[in-house]
Amino acid sequence: MAFPKTRLRRLRAGGTMRRMVRETRLSVDDLIAPLFIRPGQGARQPIASMPGQFQMSVDRATEACRELADLGVPAVLLFGIPERKDATGSEAFREQGVVQQAVRAIKTACPALLVITDVCLCEYTDHGHCGLIVERGGVRDVDNDSTLDVLARAAVSHARAGADIVAPSDMMDGRVRAIREALDAEGFAHTPILAYAAKFASAYYGPFRDAAESPPKFGDRKTYQMDAANAVEALREVALDIEEGADIVMVKPAVNYLDVLWRVKERFGLPTAAYHVSGEYAMIKAAAANAWLDERACVLETTLAIRRAGADMIVTYFAKDLAGWLDE
Repeated sequence: MAFPKTRLRRLRAGGTMRRMVRETRLSVDDLIAPLFIRPGQGARQPIASMPGQFQMSVDRATEACRELADLGVPAVLLFGIPERKDATGSEAFREQGVVQQAVRAIKTACPALLVITDVCLCEYTDHGHCGLIVERGGVRDVDNDSTLDVLARAAVSHARAGADIVAPSDMMDGRVRAIREALDAEGFAHTPILAYAAKFASAYYGPFRDAAESPPKFGDRKTYQMDAANAVEALREVALDIEEGADIVMVKPAVNYLDVLWRVKERFGLPTAAYHVSGEYAMIKAAAANAWLDERACVLETTLAIRRAGADMIVTYFAKDLAGWLDE
């Protein structure tokens, strides 16, 4: 039997050859590390559903950022866990809030580290939803338009504290425009917006809600986060955020939505992020703890797949680990 002259296995014969013909490369420069900031001093409280992750006070988070910066991780994404929650999420825009304090401390300690702040209300409201609640016909729901002002105030307070990028994750219609206009009016026209543009109502957020202490007290978030079945609608969401002034767009979650990530990058070409979410992290950790898979190999393969699908940057709880593995 005659074989064709071109045989693909010739380019797989050794490690050096495979590296030289590799189409997609994963770098520490692609990584964003999420951090959870809580009140207090010296606090580093383990998150049970996310082994290896912690709620940290500002001082301990600043130490963690120094370590990440030394490893070459270029950016962190901050989530706040306030001491007090209320119906309007007022701690989200307080000048001495935990995120605002953390931004100032981290930028002082690590000036070159990009500090991105999550702009949402779910961590700050006593009901756990991402916006202000109204009752219509006996049914409670998140009110879109009244929420926009609170989100804009939070974004401005983050920029005033020194945030390099603000990242609205709430999925309210019109939030990017409201934030852009507020930032510009307050003298922060240079502050980019990373929009969670296609954020799906996913079952994979469970551990995050433990970490951020933000499970909704009633109902769910399906009236504002996207239906998992809709990819074309995701493109409309992304297009709207770009039209309103988003500089970077994000798809969340990452692994189950690689098709959406690919479409977004191909269609718009804008810098595109993907969030390797808490449930995806927890599943790998649990399987590795039972010796059902090789954690390092699985994480490298998963994040490489996210890059291959079109992500320019990856928000991942494995950022610190990856920084070490990629340097080996």
